[in-house]
Amino acid sequence: MHEFELINNFFSKLTKHNISALNLNDDVFFDKKKKLVISIDTYNIGTHFIDFKSPDLVIKKILRSSISDLICKGVKPQFYFISGSGNKSNFTKKNLLKISKSLKNEQKKYNISLCGGDTTFSNKLSFTITSLGYSHDIVYRNKSKLNDDIYVTGNLGDSFIGLQILKGKIKVNNKMSKFFIKKYYEPDLQTKLVNHLLKLANTSIDISDGLIDDLKKLINRQKFSFHIFEEKIPVSKTLSQLIRIKKFKKINISTRGDDYQILFTASPFKSRIIKKISKITGIKITKIGNIISGKNRSKIINLKDKQIEAKNKGYIHQF
Repeated sequence: MHEFELINNFFSKLTKHNISALNLNDDVFFDKKKKLVISIDTYNIGTHFIDFKSPDLVIKKILRSSISDLICKGVKPQFYFISGSGNKSNFTKKNLLKISKSLKNEQKKYNISLCGGDTTFSNKLSFTITSLGYSHDIVYRNKSKLNDDIYVTGNLGDSFIGLQILKGKIKVNNKMSKFFIKKYYEPDLQTKLVNHLLKLANTSIDISDGLIDDLKKLINRQKFSFHIFEEKIPVSKTLSQLIRIKKFKKINISTRGDDYQILFTASPFKSRIIKKISKITGIKITKIGNIISGKNRSKIINLKDKQIEAKNKGYIHQF
């Protein structure tokens, strides 16, 4: 069963009288009267992180991916709660000190504070993080408009390569290895865009499961399709170099997820102000396609103006 089937079939009805739940079709809870925005995520070993050899890096990735849900809504994260399930082999004094130090650094970097949580014994290591912020409004899903431009921040694909290196599936030189692994554990969150996103975006999401899959989620209840231009998908110089060396297909590397960049749509007349804000904030913002009528099929188009397919459209939550 797909994630959305599970939610729609068993839980959506429970929120019928709670408009703040947003029909369980967004990644946050938003109480407009109280200006309260909340997100919650769970991370399991073997699924969301491959091992616990570097607990300081794992917890850093987990926290960043969690607060990313608020950032892509145009909300500044302020507080978080963390719960951990594990045993004495996971929660050793050495590991706990590393986790504590890492969280302290992340709190300083993003100006957020720990508020509480829980710990339970389990033979399966997992963490759950609840992130909280305040805002008078958010950028919702399913608010795109016909002919909207599609934008993405930063670069895509580096994190996926980092994961493949950690799994031993790709071998690169030491310099490249450090670069990609760092991108996997420490995704670049575009916090400087938070104060501008509400003015720019019609709809938005963060890229966690993959560019194509998350774009489909972004417009899943609208009668729209999309055109994405492969050559416009932004990748780092290091990844571009690796693609040439290994003869990878760009579309198969840049659409796999774990990037935590902001994917959003905006009206064409906003293009000038988006370029200006990109320059002011120093954030790379790239137009990669546009929203089209649902009467036409969604397409990924290459440099030769031919339709191509991504080998893997992203991570799908199956139950």
